[in-house]
Amino acid sequence: MTDRESILVVDDNPDMRKTICKILERDGYRVTEAEDGIQLHQALAENTIDLLLLDLVLGKDDGLKIAQEIQNDSNMPIIIISGKNDVIDKVVGLEIGADDYITKPFHARELIARVGSVLRRYQRSNQKPPTRSKLLDRKIATFSGWRVDLIGGRLTSPEGRTVSLTTFEFQVLTIFIEHANQTLSRDQIMESASSREWFPNDRSLDVLIGKIRKKLNDKPRNPEYIRTIRNRGYIFIAEVNFD
Repeated sequence: MTDRESILVVDDNPDMRKTICKILERDGYRVTEAEDGIQLHQALAENTIDLLLLDLVLGKDDGLKIAQEIQNDSNMPIIIISGKNDVIDKVVGLEIGADDYITKPFHARELIARVGSVLRRYQRSNQKPPTRSKLLDRKIATFSGWRVDLIGGRLTSPEGRTVSLTTFEFQVLTIFIEHANQTLSRDQIMESASSREWFPNDRSLDVLIGKIRKKLNDKPRNPEYIRTIRNRGYIFIAEVNFD
């Protein structure tokens, strides 16, 4: 990372805020700080911010509400930092669009790693448009009796049954089809999908891939189609033909 990334740290605890700022500054980031919602909005108005680190408890201000307001107005990446280890808070935070959720206390290296991961994912999704070179002139893809209508967005089983897929399930399946027998990292898959906001973290992608596996009757322990490559990502191992 270079010093071009600007991070806004919002925490009403001055000691914690200063600690976070020092960690980020040591790693080369430009840092702006705020202690409440008023200072946060003032900082956003006066600075170009690449990433927001937001505490959930800001005195009388509700961090979740602030995060939702910001997500409604922009696509700025947000990492929630909170002393609250409640699963419900984590789920709500991610569902409203936060890109990650860090629970206090945390190690400095964890903070830097998570900040770097979110920034890389965000920057790549903005810089690299989805690649569909193999699919531009293709209408149908088939593998092991399965039939994928690339134009109509339909999946048909070997028995002729139409299998319902959500928009994002279909997108990820077509990414696998185009890159069959190539190992894809989670970041590469998320970059190629059209909506960064749908994937707040790696776990949401893993859940979606689990749903695709279920619809393909694919068993994770003995996969025919989608194989997990430990510490690397996934590979679609079927032989794909195009019509």
